[in-house]
Amino acid sequence: MKRRTLLAASALLSPLPRAPLAQAAGFTVGFVYIGPRLDWGWNQSHAVAATTLARLPGVRLVEAPYLPESTDYGSGRDDAATRAYASALGGLSAAGAGIVFSTAFDNDPFLRTAARRHPGIAFRQASLLPLKERPGRLGSQNALIHQGHYVNGVAAGLSTRSNRLGFVAGLPLGAVLLNVNAFLLGARRTNPQARVHVTFTGGWEDATRDAAATNALIDAGCDVITCHLDAPAPVIATAESRGVRSCGHAFDQAPLAPRGYITGAEYHWTAMFRGLVETCRAGGVLPDFVTGGYAQDYVRSSPFAAGASPEAIAAATDAIAAMKEGQPIFIGPLDDNRGRRVLPAGTVLDATAEALQRTDYLLDGVVGTIP
Repeated sequence: MKRRTLLAASALLSPLPRAPLAQAAGFTVGFVYIGPRLDWGWNQSHAVAATTLARLPGVRLVEAPYLPESTDYGSGRDDAATRAYASALGGLSAAGAGIVFSTAFDNDPFLRTAARRHPGIAFRQASLLPLKERPGRLGSQNALIHQGHYVNGVAAGLSTRSNRLGFVAGLPLGAVLLNVNAFLLGARRTNPQARVHVTFTGGWEDATRDAAATNALIDAGCDVITCHLDAPAPVIATAESRGVRSCGHAFDQAPLAPRGYITGAEYHWTAMFRGLVETCRAGGVLPDFVTGGYAQDYVRSSPFAAGASPEAIAAATDAIAAMKEGQPIFIGPLDDNRGRRVLPAGTVLDATAEALQRTDYLLDGVVGTIP
């Protein structure tokens, strides 16, 4: 299934020849992908931005060879993977890259090493909050994707008949728990009876495991499915095969579910990365950390598809407008699903609040436990 997914996904990106790792005139932008470049999710959202940057006048794109997905980068437990990653970063440096974007997440040891060795190159990676250690010109960025999951929930609340929504999650990081909670609050906005059933798979990309988790949620009565995984394709495709609706994550998965896809929470790195590239080649100082959501065009909702009813489209459209205006999602009082008050009455957390990225609870209305 994974191989078929990658072949199908290739049609969604404009063909882009991979340049040799050699010095060239103009400003060179490097990309390294930790996982399949065409994964219908996290990596592909970056690859789309890379393709767009390559069309800027005077910009040359160099993409490192494919790196297998591994949870062991930097751990010393997977020597082949770590050597490949180190070699890829070295190759991008040798190619004369002025800035290198990696899809690695949070305090990547290889990027820190590369930043020390090549202080003239700007390195960027994703992180929930500003990096604690930033040697050389290492910086990071994030996108407030939980806003998109809130919009997903708004639409899902009007799309369910069972009032049971399913969420396939990877690891219980703060960002993942935040997305589950935001999805619940969106659903409760339009359907106070809705509940979100969450399953944690323990990883980011395993087609068999992710499909099994999806089937289990559907067997439990969930009739709208979403997820937070690096590669959402198995979840969306499985939901479609079972005749239930779905909402996407990270990238537009509508082609995988021509009947049931509603909308999705998408990363839109293009505007952010273009600004970083333009600043870098003009000799400016890059910010240590960049984040934003709908208001900054760093997050978008996938175009409404066949699974979206007119009522769901109208409500989700209103929610998108509210996100662009900075409407908060998390307004107290809120309790977790163990009966603990996690947000007092009168407390409001805006979208960039550090407390949200450090979420360690599931709200009342979420069925499931944190592993």
